[in-house]
Amino acid sequence: MFILVLGSILGLMHLYVWKRTVKDTTSPGRTRILLSAALVLLLVLLIAALVLPRTLGVTHTGWVAWPGYLWFGVAVYLFLLLLAVEPVRLVLWLARRRRRTDPPAAPAVDRRVFLARTTAAAAGVAAVGLVGVGATTALRRPDLLRVPVRLRRLDPAMDGFRIAVVSDIHLGPLRGRAHTERIVSMINATEPDLVAVVGDLVDGTVAELGSAAQPLQDLVSREGTFFVTGNHEYFVEDTAEWLTELERFGMNVLRNESTRIRRGSGGFVLAGVNDPAGESDSAGPDYDRALAGATPDQPTILLAHQPVQVQQVAQRGVDLQLSGHTHGGQMWPFHYAVELAQPALAGLSEVDGTQLYVTRGAGFWGPPVRIGAPPDISVLTLRSDSV
Repeated sequence: MFILVLGSILGLMHLYVWKRTVKDTTSPGRTRILLSAALVLLLVLLIAALVLPRTLGVTHTGWVAWPGYLWFGVAVYLFLLLLAVEPVRLVLWLARRRRRTDPPAAPAVDRRVFLARTTAAAAGVAAVGLVGVGATTALRRPDLLRVPVRLRRLDPAMDGFRIAVVSDIHLGPLRGRAHTERIVSMINATEPDLVAVVGDLVDGTVAELGSAAQPLQDLVSREGTFFVTGNHEYFVEDTAEWLTELERFGMNVLRNESTRIRRGSGGFVLAGVNDPAGESDSAGPDYDRALAGATPDQPTILLAHQPVQVQQVAQRGVDLQLSGHTHGGQMWPFHYAVELAQPALAGLSEVDGTQLYVTRGAGFWGPPVRIGAPPDISVLTLRSDSV
């Protein structure tokens, strides 16, 4: 159903792009036919990039995924740029009607074609340029962010405790083992006390991506690595198999449960909840169960993939929630749409007394493009009010 809806939207979007870049800029004939065919082929390539991994498998479809998803990015920005010109086009059309009641046909047509070609060429160059910059950002080494977080009730013995937070790695047809190895190397270099992987690790099966995820077993921290599911973990057929595989890698999967982290006389409760997408598999979030081990004398830190989940825990005494999911918006101007659905886009904020930290994630989904939202790995340093 999702693919059907998305395919319909993409079809309408390409129809508009065809109208403005092909029909309005060419006369009937061979050139228009060739350009129209090229645009249809690009649409087919994009749909193939979306569909083939589900039928042929993730590891065998990189050849179509890369050009398909790159065109996806170009098509999106081409559509938005052309759409942004529509008010100008309308104003010019109204101005022509007011100035002339019966303008000469040929010059008017020539001017319209010239403006259409100029607009299409400018939009095309800008779209390709934006995607080029965005792809460079998405594929480069993630930013390493160091963020101090002050927690009430944190024992001075825990002051300086460091949590490496990474999310949205999105192993799939575009990102594989080398991507994981780089992330593991960056995290280990920070010498964290604990590693939190907050969902959306994979977009494929264990058989396809188990080898790509295997470097996660090399993560090193004093207290271990903890994992909670994201929505994409439930888009694959073998969610339970993936969780077993991650445990085999030495990761601690928190399924609506908690554990206590101690250092000397101090400590905190670390809890984790499933993503709401798990409700389709009868494995949705159970906040009461996850927070059953919380105590009033020590802070509680919750791992939850989606920032919006903070609305369920803010009144349950959670001091800090660590999340991902938003990708920081990934591609401007879609930041604004994400902000409508989530309480925070990225960084540290507060919701009803609970601090919320949202990482922009280390990977991407869909187009390998990030504009205004570079990838990151975050290292949070806990600070005590008593120090």
